[in-house]
Amino acid sequence: MLKFEPRGAESKVWRYASPVLALVLTGIVTGAIFAVMGRPPLQTVYTFLIVPLVQQDGIAALVVKAAPLIMMGVGLSLAYRANVWNIGTDGQFTLGAICGGGLALAFPDVPAVILYPAMMLLGALGGAASGGLVAWLRIRFNANEILTSLMFTYITQYLLIYLVTGPWRDPQGFGFPQTALFSDNASAPLLVPETNIHIGILIAPLVAIGLWFMLEKSLLGFQFRVLGQATRAAKFAGFSENRLVWVAMLISGGLAGLAGLFEATGTLNQLTTNLSPGYGFTAIIVAFLGRLNPLGAIPAGLLLALTYLGGDAAQISLGLPNAVTGIFQGILLFFLLGCDILLRNRIRWVAPAKAAP
Repeated sequence: MLKFEPRGAESKVWRYASPVLALVLTGIVTGAIFAVMGRPPLQTVYTFLIVPLVQQDGIAALVVKAAPLIMMGVGLSLAYRANVWNIGTDGQFTLGAICGGGLALAFPDVPAVILYPAMMLLGALGGAASGGLVAWLRIRFNANEILTSLMFTYITQYLLIYLVTGPWRDPQGFGFPQTALFSDNASAPLLVPETNIHIGILIAPLVAIGLWFMLEKSLLGFQFRVLGQATRAAKFAGFSENRLVWVAMLISGGLAGLAGLFEATGTLNQLTTNLSPGYGFTAIIVAFLGRLNPLGAIPAGLLLALTYLGGDAAQISLGLPNAVTGIFQGILLFFLLGCDILLRNRIRWVAPAKAAP
């Protein structure tokens, strides 16, 4: 029979092989689900994972979709390395868009060279403020950050609904829950004219590189790594756990807020109730798929962005429900967490003991 046997140390091979195995198993299981739904498995998987890349402007759409996922995944990688479990990046994403978008609506005629940097700053501050409130509740009242950050997500979503259906609703929008379009001065600068490839696509990988350098090459990053691996050792060494909680929540919240600002100004060009299709929760998968490494969040973000585009393609060409994207992502997370058991355990075949005569 098969038996798990402790390795004694984490396997470096399986640290990177585990996500690959999880992806393969996800493809097999989702193919089986498609077959049960009466769709040809191979064609459906091809439509889901390949078709978006070979379509016209497919790569451009992929990187635009991946930018917020990478930015939030990087921030979560930093927080989770220190055992700070921020689950509320979807709310921080939304609050950043609200803060930056509110400035755009209030001052549409301010020159772009002044307005857009101010919007970026305010968006990051909005997300950081939400993350900072979660950190304060944990430090001051020992409140579980998983619950508080998740609750703030719903509060922020209802705040967005109130604004776009009330005081900020476009008077010429035929009653739809949305704001007026942002002025050209408040739109994200484009890297490629006549496309949606905006400045956020450049900033996301730069943020990943910067946080990787901080984690691997700085004293602060060393403190994060020690806190995540051995809390008692970190305290014995004189590292302030409260300080690291503050830093982790402010950075992850700020990056989520900045991602929300880029989404609102670079893709939608307004605020709507459909601002986030669950990016904050998908970013959790990005962080774990990237092995809690900021650089790993880049390919992981591209893969999860592909699932959004693939879900749209499967919905249009094969008539599959929109929920297929969430199904794929959920199965991927399930197998990713399950395959991680191979990091510290190996599988052995043990002959069953023979019964005594």
